[in-house]
Amino acid sequence: MFFRFSLLVIFSLVLNSCSKNNEIEYNASKERENAFEIYKEGLEAFNINDFFYASEKFSKAEINFSSPEYAAKAAIMSSYSLYAINLYDEAEDNLNRYLESYPADANVIYAYYLLAIIQFEQITDEEYDLAPLLESKKRIDFFLNKYPKTDYAIDLEFKKGLLQNQFAAKELYIAKYYISVQKWVPAIKRLKVIVDRYDETIFIEEALHRLVEINYHIGLENEANKYASILGYNYNSSEWYEMSYKILNKDYKKIIKNSKKKDKKNLFKKVIEIIK
Repeated sequence: MFFRFSLLVIFSLVLNSCSKNNEIEYNASKERENAFEIYKEGLEAFNINDFFYASEKFSKAEINFSSPEYAAKAAIMSSYSLYAINLYDEAEDNLNRYLESYPADANVIYAYYLLAIIQFEQITDEEYDLAPLLESKKRIDFFLNKYPKTDYAIDLEFKKGLLQNQFAAKELYIAKYYISVQKWVPAIKRLKVIVDRYDETIFIEEALHRLVEINYHIGLENEANKYASILGYNYNSSEWYEMSYKILNKDYKKIIKNSKKKDKKNLFKKVIEIIK
């Protein structure tokens, strides 16, 4: 299960228009003034992590705001508050309603980002359903295609890399099942998927070793040597290569690695911008 990456979200709303010390730039009705007060109560609860109460206040403020801009802000705040206490379904419903009600709002990009995060955080271990993985990839790809040059895209690119690991883990899990019941052909097919599609994941070394192991076991020594060569060329200091080397005959020579492995991208999580 993935470790949940914490998200630092700073929201702000200018409330001085309700202050007695400032001139109100528009003739706000009593109803609108009350909406600001309700929003302010929600913000105070939000700042002390009382997210359930905050969500209720933000939702109430949204209903009372006559300005679409402020109503949209309250809707986003309510959605995040629900997300913060792991009420994923409710947060997702809120976000979808927000996107339908305020399609031109400035924070639409953040709403799509949060929808992707909500799905990502519901991914479970590799032995469970593949559907959350596929849905998470779909949402992340949608965002990266639509908003590729945003700060949020940096975080989702990082998470997409983690998804690749999870897909590879799923393939390896299934391959190991086939190995356990001696179904060699489907096991090889699953392992080759990792080699072909997920060669930059942490599971590539074990996948190559299992291909050496299976092919040697069923008498395909040339195939076993081929995968051992790939493993040795790229990972000749790994425990998986040592295990593969022991499987093969004594005349098998270690491949001397003469090129350096490609540097992996050092992805990092960005702090979310202030929603103004």
